[in-house]
Amino acid sequence: MTRIVDYDLYQVPPRWLFLRLETSDGRVGWGEPVVEGRARTVETAVEELLDTYLLGEDPAQIEDHWQTMYRGGFYRGGPVLMSAIAGIDQALWDLKGKEFGAPVYDLLGGRARNRVRVYQWVGGDRPEGVAQAAQEKVDEGFSALKMNATAELRRIDTPSAIAAARERIATVRETVGPEVDIGVDFHGRVSKSMAKRLAKALEPYDPMFIEEPVLPEHNDCLPEIAEHTTTPIATGERMYSRWDFKEVFEDGAVDVIQPDLSHAGGITEVKKIVGMAEAYDVAMAPHCPLGPIALAACVQVDACSPNVLIQEQSLDIHYNEQSDVLDYLADPSVFEYRDGYVELPTDPGLGIEIDERRVRDLADEVDWHNPVWRHEDGSVAEW
Repeated sequence: MTRIVDYDLYQVPPRWLFLRLETSDGRVGWGEPVVEGRARTVETAVEELLDTYLLGEDPAQIEDHWQTMYRGGFYRGGPVLMSAIAGIDQALWDLKGKEFGAPVYDLLGGRARNRVRVYQWVGGDRPEGVAQAAQEKVDEGFSALKMNATAELRRIDTPSAIAAARERIATVRETVGPEVDIGVDFHGRVSKSMAKRLAKALEPYDPMFIEEPVLPEHNDCLPEIAEHTTTPIATGERMYSRWDFKEVFEDGAVDVIQPDLSHAGGITEVKKIVGMAEAYDVAMAPHCPLGPIALAACVQVDACSPNVLIQEQSLDIHYNEQSDVLDYLADPSVFEYRDGYVELPTDPGLGIEIDERRVRDLADEVDWHNPVWRHEDGSVAEW
């Protein structure tokens, strides 16, 4: 019987953690288990899970391994544990695809589409220069963009703060026209009070969706916010399992869910989440401001899930200052975007080949942490 015999973990710039899983028959599977800004913490969790449960085991029993890692500990869920499970799960699916010589999506029921639409980030954390950046990306062929709605906001901010956000999206809409979709990310920076006002102010410019209008801790407020707008509401990047999504499906306020394949339990769990979403007429747009392995896992699930709307990807995103998505791939053309779409990969497993030499050359302790923002009175603001 084939067994899992070894693993390596690599922290690589700009802020990613790669897992290399090896079997007794020489196959190698890759995963991306990381919480942005907490790579060292997740690395320790991955080591604990592999050393406790998986080394010496048959890699083919993915569902059983997932259940063991999740239910084997009395304390469950949360970003660190679920991200550790996610990266291991991705690597196990990569191994299984390579065992059968098939892309993962073929093992999950086959294609539901021939290509996946993607969107491009513009404007940075404190959004600026968005109109020019939007035009540049549309000229490159993208038909969907995403931007932050605001920088930090006070719990109840001034009319000028709302006006600035409105002017920003108005300028982008005027620049790119009505044929381009614009997602607007509130990033959990906005209080319930301001989210209602902001949603109403942005609606005339027809956003594709407003994302994380409030923090996930306040998901119970989403139905009230939904009453103030007809714009689709998206959320889910900080929700980690089907049990976290259960409530938002049942209250009916969310139109698009955004689980992250490197945070929400990997391919195994997100395939279940997207199936639940379909039953509630909810679309999925997986969160992925991460590296090539995370993106590859997303595309595999996108390929075989009929209710997928669009895919986030991090090429040229403002975080990628030292390295970018394509830098760790032996064949970067697998993520070549044409007319705002990416073609489905056809190689086995996750469909990518990692440049192991480059990974080893660049591997180091990556000290990336998100900034801590403060209001004018010195209190901590949501980033």
